[in-house]
Amino acid sequence: MRRLLKRYLPDHETLAANRWLAPFGTTLFHPRLWHLNRHSAAGAVAVGMFCGLIPGPFQMLGAALCCMVFRVNLPLALFTTLYTNPFTILPLYVAAFAIGEWILGPGAGHFTAPPEWGAGSLASWLDALLAWVAGLGKPLFLGLVVLASGLSLAGYLLTRVAWRSYLIHQWRKRRNSLT
Repeated sequence: MRRLLKRYLPDHETLAANRWLAPFGTTLFHPRLWHLNRHSAAGAVAVGMFCGLIPGPFQMLGAALCCMVFRVNLPLALFTTLYTNPFTILPLYVAAFAIGEWILGPGAGHFTAPPEWGAGSLASWLDALLAWVAGLGKPLFLGLVVLASGLSLAGYLLTRVAWRSYLIHQWRKRRNSLT
């Protein structure tokens, strides 16, 4: 498994030679951010799953910052954030809203359709859009935190179990080949 991951992940020597990344050399190229073992892989998957629900282009930035704080594998965390994409982000956010609404109870906010572009001005439509987003605020925010935490925990545990299963399989295979 480790060889498979190393085959697809970039090595940090190549990235260290990149002139755009050179200013971050002291922190970005710390050896623990590039070392791959079961602890750093599980932590990286957890970080990637959590940061994958951050809106917009800030997912990878958030994952990189968390990797520097927790000293887990950076490339794997960045790759893991890609579970959210244009096809999966809407169902994940709807699920997060439903979770937040369920936790906060009735009356906390209900999902309504976004305002339609009408014959009115752009400013009035933007005001209506901001009011719609503000109405989704609490349930959506709470739901995103809960969903991201749950996905993060599940990713961490599944990675640990998968890595352990792979090791046990390899040990048994080696033991059987010796007999």
